[in-house]
Amino acid sequence: MAGKGGVGKTTVGASLALAAGRAGLDVLLIELDGRPQIATTFSAEPLDYTDTVLWANPDGGPGQVRGRRITPDQALVDYLANKGLDKIGARLIRTGALDVVSTATPGIQDLLILGKIGHLERSDPADLIIVDAPAAGHALTFLKSAAGVGDALSGVGPLQDQARVVNEMLGDETRTRVLLTTLAEETPVNEVIDTAFNLEDEVGVKLAPVIVNAVWSEIPGLDCDTPAAIFRRTKAARQKAEAERLATELPLPQITLPFLFTTKIGITELMALSDALVEEIEKLP
Repeated sequence: MAGKGGVGKTTVGASLALAAGRAGLDVLLIELDGRPQIATTFSAEPLDYTDTVLWANPDGGPGQVRGRRITPDQALVDYLANKGLDKIGARLIRTGALDVVSTATPGIQDLLILGKIGHLERSDPADLIIVDAPAAGHALTFLKSAAGVGDALSGVGPLQDQARVVNEMLGDETRTRVLLTTLAEETPVNEVIDTAFNLEDEVGVKLAPVIVNAVWSEIPGLDCDTPAAIFRRTKAARQKAEAERLATELPLPQITLPFLFTTKIGITELMALSDALVEEIEKLP
């Protein structure tokens, strides 16, 4: 999941995870920045490096959503432990030397995280892994990290091997897709268009349909001249125009999600959004 900050990317990712879980899939939802938004939405404890069950099929059948948080420090310790160097990893974290390593090789923290995600993609029993990636500006450098580190460490070595494995994962459309989320507003639409072309050109990752979030529905018969009615019609017309511009400049299928008139997103709201997602997915060609 990628998108400009504030467009609802995390909420959409949680809704997609719930929709897949309700369809009977085992879903792993990964957060990277450590904000407790995913856990709060599911009314769970803050996520850590081990799995937390966020939702399970209440009927006892198949289908669940698990959550996990991945940080560069934890990914490094895990990586070194797999190489038999767990004591060195713990010492790097304790002394703060990871920052020195990161400065010497830009992108290594992102590569470590992507490498951990790649390991989970190969070894975890999940049917679907959803990654709440950084906001759009950082998402591009995040996904380019494997190529950057691979170029910086020309030759052979474990990190370059990891970069190669990550690049293979990102370039395989049967394994990885980027799902961009935007609002039907001028600035978010401009940014999602730029991000989409940069991702395809510079990373080579395949794009999924773009999600247009928080769209105000039109109300039939709302043709009176009260300020509220005028505001509603104007808002809907502007959103429609931006969605049409997005379709013209970025020829990807669109999934439209409704605006929820609420100040809090919880499991009830996620259920409504997951229903809307399924309806929209079923309309896709």
